Amino acid sequence: MLLFISVVLAAMPLLGIVVLAFSSSLTTVDGLFTSLILVGISALFGSRALFELRRRKLWAAATVGRVAQNSLAAASGLIQRGKIESVEFFEAHVGQPNKSIVTLSNAANPAQMMVFEGDMRNALPTGQKVEITLRKMSGYNVLVEVSYS
Repeated sequence: MLLFISVVLAAMPLLGIVVLAFSSSLTTVDGLFTSLILVGISALFGSRALFELRRRKLWAAATVGRVAQNSLAAASGLIQRGKIESVEFFEAHVGQPNKSIVTLSNAANPAQMMVFEGDMRNALPTGQKVEITLRKMSGYNVLVEVSYS
């Protein structure tokens, strides 16, 4: 709807320029400045319409890509199993991602520490046996799926 409104509002000032041209006042100083103002208004709404169109195309592509990426991440993600020993949350500075350090122990392997992006205290409760599916993104682990045993 916003795209349609922007296109209509971009076309209306152009119609004003056409009216100025037919009334033969386009060559006067008043007509020149009026047409410049109308072109500016039309450019403003036209650029808004182009940005909206671009946003819709990117959003549609991202949605399709996100669905494909989630299914691939679940299928090919790294899977860790064990008991959650501890979850420590650290707040980062502004502009940096918050981090959680999770200690996971397994009877067959020694305890291992994993760094996750975000607050994992609610998603990974201490003392629970879990199967974690994760993927690496920008140097941190991102939680994809958790199943509790």
